Amino acid sequence: MAEKIKIVAISGSTRQRSSNLNLIKAVQHMAANLFELSVFEGLTDLPHFNPDLDNEDVSGNIKSFRNILRAADGILICTPEYAVGVPGTLKNAIDWTVGTMEFSQKPVALITAATSGARAHESLLGTLLIIEAKITADMQLLIPAVRIKVTDAGEITDSETFTQVNKLISSLVEVIQGDKAVDYLPAPLLMDPS
Repeated sequence: MAEKIKIVAISGSTRQRSSNLNLIKAVQHMAANLFELSVFEGLTDLPHFNPDLDNEDVSGNIKSFRNILRAADGILICTPEYAVGVPGTLKNAIDWTVGTMEFSQKPVALITAATSGARAHESLLGTLLIIEAKITADMQLLIPAVRIKVTDAGEITDSETFTQVNKLISSLVEVIQGDKAVDYLPAPLLMDPS
């Protein structure tokens, strides 16, 4: 019997009763037969990113975070939008992986769930693509007005959102299994070519 797929989920929110954590619970329930999902809960334990300290002597929390990402077959990021941007704790965690490339060639599903969320979603998607995460169009999802679409128990009550999340789960599994050719989203241009 093949080993079960291992997914690590990261919530961009540090709130205990976060809608994003509730969405992760929903994914965990919906995909229970497809993969094993564990939640990384140490976002606030990571120190502020400092390139001068990004060497073999990094703190144990950073080493642990990197090892968790390396051991995963795929990553699920579920994040809110703070002040039209990516939450600082999430961006900080990702910054600690740029030099060591834990996201490079790793299948990543991205859900931005907020009141609006469009700007944070665009920004974070661009960051993930620049650091070579493998993301297809169906592995990224923006869920506006999230609080009326998911319960505290992790139940998605909006049928369209349920269908979209289910499609995201299926796409993530397909990419990890590598059963068929897929088109990955391209990294954004860093400079205007004109």
